[in-house]
Amino acid sequence: MGRDDIHVVMLPWSAFGHIFPFLQLSFALAKAGVHVSLVSTPKNIRRLPKPPPEIAALIDLVELPLPAVDRSLLPVEAEATVDLPFDKIQYLKVAYDLLQQPFKQFIAERSPDWMIIDLIPHWAVEIAQEYRIPLLCFSAYSTATLVMVGPPEFLVGDGQKRFWSTPETMTSPPEWVSFPSSVAFRTHEAIAFHAGFFGENASGTSDAQRMAKVLHACQAIAIRTCKEFEGEYMKLEAKITGKPAIPVGLLQPERPPKEREVTDESWDKIFKWLDKQKPSSVVFVGFGSECKLSKEQVCEIANGLELSELPFLWALRKPHWAINDLDALPPVFDHWTSGRGVVHIGWAPQTDILAHQSIGGTLFHSGWGSAIESLQFGHCLVVLPLILDQGLNARLLVEKGLAIEVERSEDGSFSRNDIAKSLREAMVSEEGEQLRARAKEATAIFGDRELHDQYISEFVEYLRNGVAK
Repeated sequence: MGRDDIHVVMLPWSAFGHIFPFLQLSFALAKAGVHVSLVSTPKNIRRLPKPPPEIAALIDLVELPLPAVDRSLLPVEAEATVDLPFDKIQYLKVAYDLLQQPFKQFIAERSPDWMIIDLIPHWAVEIAQEYRIPLLCFSAYSTATLVMVGPPEFLVGDGQKRFWSTPETMTSPPEWVSFPSSVAFRTHEAIAFHAGFFGENASGTSDAQRMAKVLHACQAIAIRTCKEFEGEYMKLEAKITGKPAIPVGLLQPERPPKEREVTDESWDKIFKWLDKQKPSSVVFVGFGSECKLSKEQVCEIANGLELSELPFLWALRKPHWAINDLDALPPVFDHWTSGRGVVHIGWAPQTDILAHQSIGGTLFHSGWGSAIESLQFGHCLVVLPLILDQGLNARLLVEKGLAIEVERSEDGSFSRNDIAKSLREAMVSEEGEQLRARAKEATAIFGDRELHDQYISEFVEYLRNGVAK
């Protein structure tokens, strides 16, 4: 038997698509009696929800100030990828790497039993080794994405050049991957994946090199997934890396209470509108905060929603090119479109929306966290991947029969007709009946709290057995 009183330090990359899964895992571990310290920067910590009162004593949200770099490259208020255009994220990595010294001091002072780190902070490896602290890697990506990343030795040197060299070679999986053909990249998705993981940047260390170092040094890889959905890919990941691949469950957000508390007047109005719609009739449209949609893309999505003739609720983050909220949409596209659709500019209570009985489907970027959140409520998916791992998630969801992908040209562009066609097929057409049925059936996995609590229990047992008495 291992020790009961263990302390785990969590270190996510400064992107909320990473920080939130780390926070959800922290909450789950604390509920199981584990003391957790989640480390990030002050602004990021302030934007997180507070731990529930019953576990607050077991969770420390630790603020380490982000070191300053050239403010012409990284503004003082920018502490997460959401604060920056895509081409400036490389400078956030420069500042993030400078957290090595304050993080090392924190580890020296606290002497945790485990370090659980993201794939980006490669410098935490030496800290774990110096203080002889066992190291785990936690991936917020799907296992299918990790499989395509490949073995650590492939991520450095000439390995990546043999495969990630041209668009033609990127459109097929590497030789070690036994994927169905549906998982192969299209050219624009392959280029996006390559640029994100293997591209050069101001820090001098590509994401591929960071991942290689972390994967090589970690004792095991904890993954936000479950065997019931990605069992075949988990076996492949363990084979590729030679490390145990440990599912920690899907870490779904808590279901909102049946009695809604809406203090925002605009959202009170929107929920009253939702209450009047037929069950499973409304499409929720959300591309999160990381995907920066162009003016042309917003225009095509807006017109596609109109052409679909389906009721919809679109939560749109104000684009960087928009002067004001009205400028974010085509001139003829009103926020309240003839009573059939609603557009809200800004933050949205996504879990509350997805839990509403009128929502039947989701048009989104196929981010892994959003896919999990939608499928726990049995919604059919229309996917429009835009950056990084989203193309692979789209392949996975289509392969599983849970999603329709919007058709696109080889350059990645899509039209309003493509949007409308995919939405109607998923939501109302006879051809989409099986898709809708499989999405409902998926709640048996994605909505099963006991199943995913059991994964956490097994993970906690692994942590306790790995610590000396």
